[in-house]
Amino acid sequence: MVTSTTELLTPSRSASVLTSPWRKDFPTLQTQVYDKSLVYLDSAATAQTPTAVIERMNQFYHHEYASVHRGVHKLSANATENLEFVRSKVADFIGASAAYRQHSPESSATKGLIFTKGTTEAINLVANSYLAHNVQAGDEIIITEMEHHANIVPWQMLAERLGLIIKVWRLNAQHELDEQALQQLITQRTKLLAITHVSNVLGTVNPIKSFIEIAHQADVAVLVDGAQAVMHQRIDVHELDCDFYVFSAHKLYGPTGVGALYVKPNRLSQMQPWEGGGAMIEQVRLPTGTGFTQAPWCFEAGTPNIAGILGFGAAIDYLTSIGLVEIEKHESSLMRSLLKGLQDIDGIEIYGSSSLPTIGVVSFNLNGLHAFDVGAFLDRYGIAIRTGHLCAMPLLKTLGQSSVCRVSLGLYTDQHDVDQLIEGLCRIQGLFGERK
Repeated sequence: MVTSTTELLTPSRSASVLTSPWRKDFPTLQTQVYDKSLVYLDSAATAQTPTAVIERMNQFYHHEYASVHRGVHKLSANATENLEFVRSKVADFIGASAAYRQHSPESSATKGLIFTKGTTEAINLVANSYLAHNVQAGDEIIITEMEHHANIVPWQMLAERLGLIIKVWRLNAQHELDEQALQQLITQRTKLLAITHVSNVLGTVNPIKSFIEIAHQADVAVLVDGAQAVMHQRIDVHELDCDFYVFSAHKLYGPTGVGALYVKPNRLSQMQPWEGGGAMIEQVRLPTGTGFTQAPWCFEAGTPNIAGILGFGAAIDYLTSIGLVEIEKHESSLMRSLLKGLQDIDGIEIYGSSSLPTIGVVSFNLNGLHAFDVGAFLDRYGIAIRTGHLCAMPLLKTLGQSSVCRVSLGLYTDQHDVDQLIEGLCRIQGLFGERK
């Protein structure tokens, strides 16, 4: 949509100040950029890390450092116990425990909670551990037009290798996914639907539960990319009834290099190990005949990112101490203020659905200027946003753009950040708007 005109330089919108009581917990936000206080609006790419997470990782390296799962000495035993406790914590955080209790009261939810390097590896793991062993040439995978490349490329690679068919669920004129279109795409050969929970470009919160119900009526498994959802709202995989849910710790105020894959109980038995190596074996024989250990460890070959996993757990503790409801209230208020400020700028085009809820991100272009130029100018004002194709080239093509500007919020974002962004965009408009 194109907004109406307003004054070139807007007054501060801090009359109703929305401050973040948690901002002080993030040391990077004290950084100066070009002698200006950092305004960090790129949380969708990676969220900043609170002191509590950094200290937990430092504690491990300073006092607890040892490998896991293989040692009988005290340090190794403690590291193993702490890592597995985080696994339980992550499972509880996303509601996996309830799913496994319903499936089998004596079954542990941690069986279906696999640590990965992040969302991307988790999707690749499902492609190679699950789908590769449950399809035949000519079977179909449905992906949507709004997916991140991480939820496109692994399926394309698998399809090329096994002779599968990729079917694309297109957006409608309102840039939304229509249920009827999904029903028309599904056939008896459809084996998997891969879909994002929240668009990393549009911020659209997809009605995932209803899409899952449609897919399951045809016995189609559903993988949900939750990378952009977990930091903004409560996730309950049991309630959603998804088959796979994937996300990264660094989107959740944790460290990079670690993430999680949730697997629904009935799908876990249909998976086979993908990567071989240490920690995932029961016994090894020569020349053949190696036996694998049970899930989840059979899917976690090699020494894990122990410090990262412990930091992951600390991030969940941090979020739990605040409460996701409080975070969602704070971010929702800021999102309304952000959209109001952007819509008051002449010549701005904001992309997304007008009817579905949005969360976390807003993408736009300004006055026909290239997104990289807008981002570079904002950077000189100390304002960090994301520009480019946002790892979503097919979606941008649908929008008729090669690049966009993206602003994304975190729990530490406050009204001052929003004001600085709006004023920065108005300065850019003043410099270049009349030339367009």
